[in-house]
Amino acid sequence: MTDALKRLSEEGVAIWLDDLSRKRITSGNLAELIDQQHVVGVTTNPTIFQKAISQGDGYDQQLSDLAARKVTVEEAIRMITTADVRDAADILRPVFDATNGQDGRVSIEVDPRLAHNTKATVAEAKQLAWLVDRPNTLIKIPATKAGLPAIAETIGRGISVNVTLIFSLERYRAVMDAYLTGLEKAKEHGLDLSKIHSVASFFVSRVDTEIDKRLAGIGTDEAKALRGKAAVANARLAYQAYEEVFSSDRWSTLENAGANKQRPLWASTGVKDPDYPDTLYVTELVAPNTVNTMPEATLEATEDHGEISGDTVTGTYEQARADLDALEKLGVSYDDVVQVLEDEGVDKFEASWNDLLKSTQAELERLAPSEG
Repeated sequence: MTDALKRLSEEGVAIWLDDLSRKRITSGNLAELIDQQHVVGVTTNPTIFQKAISQGDGYDQQLSDLAARKVTVEEAIRMITTADVRDAADILRPVFDATNGQDGRVSIEVDPRLAHNTKATVAEAKQLAWLVDRPNTLIKIPATKAGLPAIAETIGRGISVNVTLIFSLERYRAVMDAYLTGLEKAKEHGLDLSKIHSVASFFVSRVDTEIDKRLAGIGTDEAKALRGKAAVANARLAYQAYEEVFSSDRWSTLENAGANKQRPLWASTGVKDPDYPDTLYVTELVAPNTVNTMPEATLEATEDHGEISGDTVTGTYEQARADLDALEKLGVSYDDVVQVLEDEGVDKFEASWNDLLKSTQAELERLAPSEG
């Protein structure tokens, strides 16, 4: 056992758990992770909820009540997921209070089927914030082209946002611009900017998975030498972009009005390739004022044998750029990779949502009271 998680926290990396279930809440496991493993936040997504609801009987009582009321399957899912998020938010409330609202947060995602519909995304974000009714909630909005104005509008209404599914540096800059635009709208509306928080979830491991597949197809020694470098390089350059935007004159004006920086969040940090260290996307992405949201296996691996040696991001930008340039020279198109990953990301969450609809509908039917 190491003190790696403690050291990671001391370096300015907030450790969030990328998982939630009712069992984790009711068993005391979430409270234990907060108390003993430096966990200060939770992220969820449709895949996580689909898995939680389809396993065990932890949701049977609520499902039985919902079935008795003959609610729609969409309403049942929202009642179940917001209940979990509300309970997790209550467990994390002391962290929220202690960090002045920066951490102690739980994220819940808008219906992924709305990813390309701006107005519907804003309406869903408002509804989710109202349903959960906890100040330490973040509403997850995908960074699609339609998502960008939705982010600005939602922030402008004073609702804190976790921007998800970011793969490209260009889109990340657009996300930061949407956040600043939202803050400017909130300021115009007379809202307290100090109460609005946001993180930008920059996806990591999926970049290596897609690019490594293309490098394997090329098959040269030069291509093999670049395996496993793209994701870290991409994330490091994202941090460089973050440093630039949040030292600009535009940002200074908002900061003077009480605004909070939108922290970069490293998402998809579970290592997919067994050839790579299982803590790769933790130890190589240590930088101040960031979040790393980890699946439990990655959290445990980091605690067990993670080597935290200080900031591993700032000062690496020249090499990171060189790594991405080398990929382009081999014919691996960065623009194509990130577009494929965004499209796949939306599709995967939609598929998980549809699976969640099917499994929840089956449970409602199983638990429905007999007539008469």
